[in-house]
Amino acid sequence: MYILKPDEKTTPVMLYTQESLVRGDVVTKESVHRVNIWLRTDGAPKYMHLLKAQVIVFGGGPVKALSYSEIYYPTTQLIAFHIMPPAEEPLDYDESEANRTMEAVDVIVGTFVMKGRIRISTQTEMGVSLEVARVSWMSLYEAVINNPYLPQMPPMQVPMVLINPNHVAFGLTGQG
Repeated sequence: MYILKPDEKTTPVMLYTQESLVRGDVVTKESVHRVNIWLRTDGAPKYMHLLKAQVIVFGGGPVKALSYSEIYYPTTQLIAFHIMPPAEEPLDYDESEANRTMEAVDVIVGTFVMKGRIRISTQTEMGVSLEVARVSWMSLYEAVINNPYLPQMPPMQVPMVLINPNHVAFGLTGQG
């Protein structure tokens, strides 16, 4: 079993890919104060190192569950990431910022549906915002996450999810 170094800590997280969901304790340096935005920084790892990992794999047949004491998951395969409740960190925006609005959206993340809000300019619409955004990771706020393939899994609510806008779909329901 991995032993944390004096300058390391763990944070409970969930990782989403096209074919899997991974839950575990991610290992970071103590200097990473906000794990919820870590993937946006220059310090983002090539591999996410998780301890006590539980992996659910979706494929052609029944869902498979796997467990590992440690797993190294390629960051390039991630399409969404969040810290696990009840852990919480400050959100990544200033509520008083002018000319911004929260747009309701459903984000299709692999086999998961995440209902939440994306912060966009009041001067444009969602489609234009997505086209001009040149970001690797985008924030989804007030997210309610569920999976139609896992009806036994109750919906989970998290304050913020980082999503990779190049690997997810955005659905607008017409409800604000």
